[in-house]
Amino acid sequence: MSAYKPITLANIMPPEKTTGIMKFVIKFLDFFLGIKKLNAIYTENDMSGLPKDEFAEKLLLKALNLNINGIDELQAKIPKTGPVMISANHPFGGIEGVILALYISRVRPDLKVLVNEGLRIFPELKDYFIFTNPLSERNPKNGPSLRHCKKHLQSGGALLIFPAGRVSYYQPEKGRISEHEWNRVVGRLIQSCDATYLPVFIEGTNSKLFYNLGRIYYRLRMLRLAHELSNKKGATVNLYTGNPVPAKMLGKTKSDREVTDLCKALSYAQDPISRQEWAPDPVTHLKPLAEEIPASEILEEVANLPEENHLLDYREYAVYYGFQKDLPKTLHEIARQREITFRDHNEGSGEPIDTDHFDATYTHLFAIQKETGKLVGAYRMGQTDLLLKDGDLSQLYLSKMFKFGPDFVNQKQPCLEMGRSFIVKEYQGSFHGLFMLWRGISTFMCRNPRYRVLYGTVSISKLYDMRSAAFVREALVTPTNDVKPVAEMDTPLHPELQDYQKAYSLRDDITPMLTSVEQDGKDIPVLLKHYMKLEAKFHCLGIDKSFNDTPGLLLSVDLPKAPAKQLKLYLGDGRDEYLAYDAEA
Repeated sequence: MSAYKPITLANIMPPEKTTGIMKFVIKFLDFFLGIKKLNAIYTENDMSGLPKDEFAEKLLLKALNLNINGIDELQAKIPKTGPVMISANHPFGGIEGVILALYISRVRPDLKVLVNEGLRIFPELKDYFIFTNPLSERNPKNGPSLRHCKKHLQSGGALLIFPAGRVSYYQPEKGRISEHEWNRVVGRLIQSCDATYLPVFIEGTNSKLFYNLGRIYYRLRMLRLAHELSNKKGATVNLYTGNPVPAKMLGKTKSDREVTDLCKALSYAQDPISRQEWAPDPVTHLKPLAEEIPASEILEEVANLPEENHLLDYREYAVYYGFQKDLPKTLHEIARQREITFRDHNEGSGEPIDTDHFDATYTHLFAIQKETGKLVGAYRMGQTDLLLKDGDLSQLYLSKMFKFGPDFVNQKQPCLEMGRSFIVKEYQGSFHGLFMLWRGISTFMCRNPRYRVLYGTVSISKLYDMRSAAFVREALVTPTNDVKPVAEMDTPLHPELQDYQKAYSLRDDITPMLTSVEQDGKDIPVLLKHYMKLEAKFHCLGIDKSFNDTPGLLLSVDLPKAPAKQLKLYLGDGRDEYLAYDAEA
């Protein structure tokens, strides 16, 4: 072990400036700033000259006796190879850097940490660090440090940055403890080095004195940093780590500032204050499924349908529509397959089949294999001009879920209310299933051109994190007074994400946000992506009390105004005639 070297301000000063009267000044500042107290911890635990990882572990677990939670999650989510940028909030002022450096480096021994010059007081840790002056973002002296960071990432290394450059502080304009704007170097390095981003959130605060001094004058906070480190003895530090997000998801065309602000939002999305659990499912028991209807009986019913109910053929498949009275066995199998699919998404009724009294009055559109009669998928369509001919809104399934005002589209013109859609598991990863159903819907509308608008909900399964549902709501919904949910999902966005929302369009950031918070990294539902391509309007999000309390995003599609590419794909040869239809004429 090397000779004892104390922790002192002298460690961060050139030797020629630590002579004469400066020795006395340094001694006074070591006492006043709490560095002498740190040195006492240092000497009591015989930490001088230890290797960096041994020093860090002894400081955290023995000297400070910290209880650190979330280490396993952090280490499990760190990419094992390739360039990775890891950024976190900065709640304490130093100890979080030691924590992350120690535990990240056990997965990525190549880790480098960009830190404040002040951490030079720990000479044992210098091999972890690239030093900079974060309080002066444009300081030319930071140039070599940033070039070192870029070179490290380009060589496939791991880099940890606390981009705020200063400890979280009370901000009166926000009315809360918050962070300084993150340094845009995060976005610059991610884009230029094609680095994966790993978002981390560290839960915790400093003392009230620390924040109160900052309210008097911001630099007074710095006088407390050593005290804040030493007063963490016996504290609990909780780490929350999101899934890694590839650089390409963060936006290749965005500016450094935009990417940096998105990375900050991704880190704050991991904050436990926004992690809520869904209410317990009302469906607690799943009954055995009904017996499958033989496909031959489905083919027999389909053969007896009027020719006009045959909408189209596509390869070995066919699409039809009909009513329960004409297709009792087919509809029974549709309801059975619905229940199977919905159970997979935690939306099942728990009954042998998924059905209700609306099945008797709604139109059923479905796709089958022509030779075998096997179902591929189905939609339930409500023809509002027929269902509402007596003005009774209760004839609409979605009237149980939403309060429709007189100016909502379903009361002003004939619409199709779309719902209860499913594709059997075999076709869920295939383009063909959804394509056939939508070709069928479009063909039905071409034959019934009075229907210009369709509306319905996309379920946001409770297999999604509640943060994802809240983010999708805020990203897509344009509030309106024309319709309100009967039961709302009132989960708010994290305050930092609300700030981000004021500056940017969240719609472009749905995929990276969900990737970071979903345990399996899943994106938004395929059907929701489909409606977004059709340029749907999203009106509100409600809880479907008739569907295992599943959140549903209400939307409408004005089909004639959909993008030309989508119209060509789904309307085919009937496009021109459909678009030329004049309802008044």
